[in-house]
Order: sequence, then structure tokens, then C-alpha cells
Amino acid sequence: MRRILVTNDDGYRSDGIHALADALRTVDSRSEVTIVAPVAEASAIGHALTLRHPLRLEHIDAYTFAVDGTPTDCVNIAVTQVFKGLPDLVVSGINKGYNLGDDITYSGTVAGALEGALLGIPSLAVSLRATRGTYDFSYAARAAATMADAILRKPLPSRIFLNLNVPKGQPKGYRVTVQAKRNHVTSVAERHDPKGRAYYWIEEGQNEWEPHDRSDYQAVRDGYVSVTPLQADLTAYDALADVENLPIEQEPAVR
Repeated sequence: MRRILVTNDDGYRSDGIHALADALRTVDSRSEVTIVAPVAEASAIGHALTLRHPLRLEHIDAYTFAVDGTPTDCVNIAVTQVFKGLPDLVVSGINKGYNLGDDITYSGTVAGALEGALLGIPSLAVSLRATRGTYDFSYAARAAATMADAILRKPLPSRIFLNLNVPKGQPKGYRVTVQAKRNHVTSVAERHDPKGRAYYWIEEGQNEWEPHDRSDYQAVRDGYVSVTPLQADLTAYDALADVENLPIEQEPAVR
């Protein structure tokens, strides 16, 4: 029997996570799919791990648990307290809104899959284009189930995981992609409370994506499911020689 862990950053009540879990149950009739997800929304929290306050684990039903923490917390609590060992697969999502390009560094959805990969578990994250009104998770759930089945049949190299982004409606197919790059201009609004004290609200900045035929951004624009292989290793190997050639003093100068 395969054991599959499902998490997200939208919270265990999200329709997206339940659509995902239902789809994953069709991959293999012998699979046991368990949801361990945050109690409340934990979007844009990245790969945060809670170290300064205790975490509570709430048993919602036979296959659903809630943790008052981050997606990364959820994966660790699931492995140690729910599964009592490593599951066969970690799937994080379905996020309401893309996680493309540079945005993956902020994403709690991607962080859930990253934590799985760091633990040596085949993992993937899945996100759907943000829309107004009711979300149709069916195509994204089907895409996630398809890719889950593929990496269970033929595992990826160690510490590699997949980031899926799914356009609205029926996709045209799948594209293997790279992260898009953009010129990001941050926007922070200053406002004032009734006592005149300033506070700040980080808003979505202006973004201009750099053209790239194989980027995740271009794939979803063209109507395809973007499948980007990601890695935990952030080393810039191409820059090793540049760093070695920096004019660094062997001993720090005393001033």
C-alpha cells in the first residue's frame, strides 16, 4: 500500500486540497491519501519552520489532520507523528494562484514539496491560475494525479521535485519548463491608524516577465501545464570560478 501525504498553504478547509486528495486516490486503489495541512492560510510564508512556539495537531477525521503552523511544519509533523515514517509521495496544493518564476521563493505551496524532497520523498507542488468566483480544480487535480503516477513509476533524482502550474480550463498538454525571470518593482503602501501612527502594507509590485520560449510563464500563457523540475541545491555552480577569482585577502586586515 502506498502512503501519500497531501499538504498546502491555504489551509485544510480549502476546496483545492480536497479535490487534490480525491484525484490522488484514483492513482492506485491501494493508496492511502492523508491530508496534513495548516489550520489557517499560510500563503507567501516560504520555507518557514516554527521553532519558537509549540505546534498543535488536530485530528479532523480519519484522513485529515490540521497543524497550527506552516506547510513545512505540516510535512515534519506528518512524517514523525502521523505516518511514523516516510510516506511514498508528498503533494502540495492545489494553490489558488500561480507559483511561477521568482515567486516560488515566497511560496508555501512549493515549500511543502521542497520539504518532502529534502527528506528524500518524491514530491510535487501544484498551483492553478487565480480566478474570480468559483474555482474549477478538476484539470489541475487530474494533472497532479498524472504527474504523481509518473514519478512513482519512475522516481526523479534525489532532492529533485516538480512544480506544476495549470492554466484555467482544459490544458493543451504538458510542457517541461524553466523558471521565468522578471523585473520586479516592489510596492509598499504607507497608511495611518486612527492615532496617526504609520503602518505599511506590502502590495503586489509591477512585474515585467523576460521573454523566454521555455519558461513556466510562457507555457501557461500558451495554455499548457507547466512542469518545472526544481532542486534543493541553490549553489550557483557557474559562478564558482568567479567567486574564486574575487580579490579576497587571505587574512582579514586589521584596521
